[in-house]
Amino acid sequence: MSNSWKIYMLAVVSFLVGTSEFMIAGILDKIAADTGVTVAAAGQLITVFSLAYAFGTPFLMAATSRMERRKLLIYSLAVFVVGNGIALALPGFGALVLSRIVIALSAGVFVVTSLTVTSKLALPDRQGSAIATVVMGFSTALIVGVPIGRVVAAAYDWKTTFGAIGALGLVAILIIALTIPRTEGEEPTPLREQLAILKQPKIAIALSVTFFWISGYSIAYTYISPFLLSVTGMSEKMVSAGLFAFGIASLIGSKLGGFGTDKWGVARTLVGGMLLHTAALVLLSLTAHSAVIVFPLLMLWSFSAWSSGPTQQYHLITLAPEASGIMLSLNSSILQLAMAAGAGIGGIVVERVSLSAVSWIGAAGVAVAALTAALSLGLSRSRALSRSRQRAEERSVAQAEA
Repeated sequence: MSNSWKIYMLAVVSFLVGTSEFMIAGILDKIAADTGVTVAAAGQLITVFSLAYAFGTPFLMAATSRMERRKLLIYSLAVFVVGNGIALALPGFGALVLSRIVIALSAGVFVVTSLTVTSKLALPDRQGSAIATVVMGFSTALIVGVPIGRVVAAAYDWKTTFGAIGALGLVAILIIALTIPRTEGEEPTPLREQLAILKQPKIAIALSVTFFWISGYSIAYTYISPFLLSVTGMSEKMVSAGLFAFGIASLIGSKLGGFGTDKWGVARTLVGGMLLHTAALVLLSLTAHSAVIVFPLLMLWSFSAWSSGPTQQYHLITLAPEASGIMLSLNSSILQLAMAAGAGIGGIVVERVSLSAVSWIGAAGVAVAALTAALSLGLSRSRALSRSRQRAEERSVAQAEA
């Protein structure tokens, strides 16, 4: 089997892991009604997931750094199955919180490991597209997983979705065992050394872009189902269709983001995508009460938001190629912290302002990310040009003296 197909297999399993993370937003109102909590309180399940993912992943990756990568992928999926089993078998909101923690820890290890394996399987000039393919798996979770989760929850029970994902997790273990080659682990890197990389300004700034971009996205996305039901006035069927359209656009955006990174470069693809992301959320705020207009805006929002994923991942790897695993781990942690922050801020906005305000606040966060990315990438280019001119002048002087 060629490496391309192995990367696609990782993308398929990433779809399953992505579904477990994203589907909560699609069934948030149903969980709230069944467990007797408010929609804002149910939204904090995303916060719990993200915090567990963010703080647990670096420790677990450091502890398992020497483990052979395929074995680590299999073990993480086994824990993933257990986490979904908890949500299915145990009653109450507390059991659901425990389930989210277990799933988050296993998902964090799987995601970072799969991206690391992908970067090693891909050709040097195709890493951007290869990473985009795996990210596409997460996007596909929005296309198929989230809408189907919504439909299944409406037809049967929201717990059924966790049972189905757990069963498919067992199949995913078999897929990994049969398709992914053995890849040796790395020397363990102490957490102190992992965090030391943040002392480099260019890396700290790049990770701050991830934080503002994802927190802005999360503020709006966490409450997307209640927003469409209550503010836009969509029916149950229209919400499922809207989530499906959202997912289709995320798939296209993710793939185009990888293509754009290879063809147009990081700066144009990243900043352009984030500016479009900001504009989409602003327009969504202005036209929130019109289902006809909101529908295509959902697609524009998703397309632009997900186009930034593979670009940012690739950019971070290029900043520290000798520590790609650490960079991907840190970025995953920052991403999940941003998801937690976005869900938390969104909950406050819903309770103290209004549900319709989440898109405005989200747009502000993404705008900050776009500005930060534009300034940092522009500064990096200026410094690179200055160094290039300096080397050229030094060569000219050397040639003249010779």
